[in-house]
Amino acid sequence: MRKAVKQILLCAAALLLVCLACRAAFFDHLNIYIPLQGAAEPEAEIRVEQPDILRAGEAESRGGYLRLPLYPAGRGETDLVYGNETDGALKHELRVDRFHTVYDMNTGNFTGDTVVLIAVTLFWLLVSAIMLWHFFQAKGAAFYDYGTIYYAGFSLFALASGLVMLSVTVSHLLHPENYSMYEAYAAISGASARYMKISTPLMLVFAAAMAVSNIALLRHERPRIQNALGLLVSILLIIGEFIGWFLLLRNFSGSEIAYRIDNTLQNTYATAFIYFQCMLTGAVICGFTAARRTPAPDKDFIIILGCWFRPDGSLPPLLRGRADKALEFWTKQKEETGKEARFIPSGGQGGNEPMPEGEAIRQYLLSRGIEDRLILPEDRAVNTYENMANSREIIRGTAPEGKTVFATSSYHVFRSGLWARQAGLSAEGLGSRTKWWFWPNAFMRETAGLLQKRWKQELLFLLLLIVFFGILSMIL
Repeated sequence: MRKAVKQILLCAAALLLVCLACRAAFFDHLNIYIPLQGAAEPEAEIRVEQPDILRAGEAESRGGYLRLPLYPAGRGETDLVYGNETDGALKHELRVDRFHTVYDMNTGNFTGDTVVLIAVTLFWLLVSAIMLWHFFQAKGAAFYDYGTIYYAGFSLFALASGLVMLSVTVSHLLHPENYSMYEAYAAISGASARYMKISTPLMLVFAAAMAVSNIALLRHERPRIQNALGLLVSILLIIGEFIGWFLLLRNFSGSEIAYRIDNTLQNTYATAFIYFQCMLTGAVICGFTAARRTPAPDKDFIIILGCWFRPDGSLPPLLRGRADKALEFWTKQKEETGKEARFIPSGGQGGNEPMPEGEAIRQYLLSRGIEDRLILPEDRAVNTYENMANSREIIRGTAPEGKTVFATSSYHVFRSGLWARQAGLSAEGLGSRTKWWFWPNAFMRETAGLLQKRWKQELLFLLLLIVFFGILSMIL
């Protein structure tokens, strides 16, 4: 993640230098566009009130407008006045800063604004490209990282923002008389709100699918809070979308400061909502990707993560699926390479279990024809982290350089990979199939666990985004 942040900052610095260089080399004036109708007929008077600050060049007609170049002569503020006195004169409020940049307060345009728009567009697109590149470059055990969630989720937000800015930039380049910089300012400060509008259909479809799967789960399993998490997420997504659209579509009337406050409220709410949406999207993408990946057949150890089993010692479908997935990989690897990996069935003994989970899995492996010499049971772990940490010690005592894969339920692969990395174990995951109505709710629990573990970091990042877009909404 740090490498990606450095690359993004480097891109921002490089684009800033390009903007400054282009401004100094190619842009020495600002064009003002005056409509050729009413008060701005060709014979109407056009004057700068303080020519010692701004000097007007020669105007030329362009598609129903007069294009008037203004050259800076000194620092200060002045007005461009045009029109007949009988019809009423119109004004452009102008300002020149110490760097001889001319600002049009009526439109937001300024000297060199075109290159700035191009740079902002490139920045969003480069951010998306950098994140997508890091996501696809995350191979093997390196895939199981919180940064991968950010890459998957926020790359889509950056791409959508870049495409919106591209549309605004092209419009400003082709028709600067109609598309002012205020359009661009609105696009930048309202990036979260725009993304919320674009992604609403997908979020509603996702929420509906989650609700359907959760209702099916409740019909098969006994009702409890853990089995209703997906339904709760669906309801919160729908309510969140409703609140966002209510804020965006309501009619507003009031002073300029009241409008800025209202606009800031819209954008800060959209930022908070989109943040969690991006995290959810990233987690879902990473979860599906991790569950579908097949590691290379070169492993020395296969860890099987335990879970609850029956009082008679037999494995329920969930745990049996994990063991069968491990056996499937072991058999395929042996057929392709002749290499026999060793199994590490992992899991301690629960209060209502007759034996450790690792031992129950060992007995199942023996019943499937695996020789006892190939099984190294771990029987002390009480959670996934201890599964990985204790298995790491077994591996280090047997073959420290051995390559490892772990088998667990499909919804649990990505989070298990994170625990493996935190335990100092380099391992890839295998995902066993689970029933369609069980998978989504279980995955929501995994996602909640991911966010809960890093809630301080996530809250800090969210606050930084809210402050950033809130300030943009107030000042632009």
